[in-house]
Amino acid sequence: MGRIFKYLIIVIILGVIGLTAYAYVGPWFGADFSAPTTEVRKPVVLDAN
Repeated sequence: MGRIFKYLIIVIILGVIGLTAYAYVGPWFGADFSAPTTEVRKPVVLDAN
């Protein structure tokens, strides 16, 4: 049972390191993390009866 927790913690740590590396190195490989800059307008109908 202890080995399962040990391997699980190692996998979680490697995942965090991998996600952090992807966040820093990703834009060099074409990943775009910026938010869309287009304005969206939708009409809203309020029923105030």
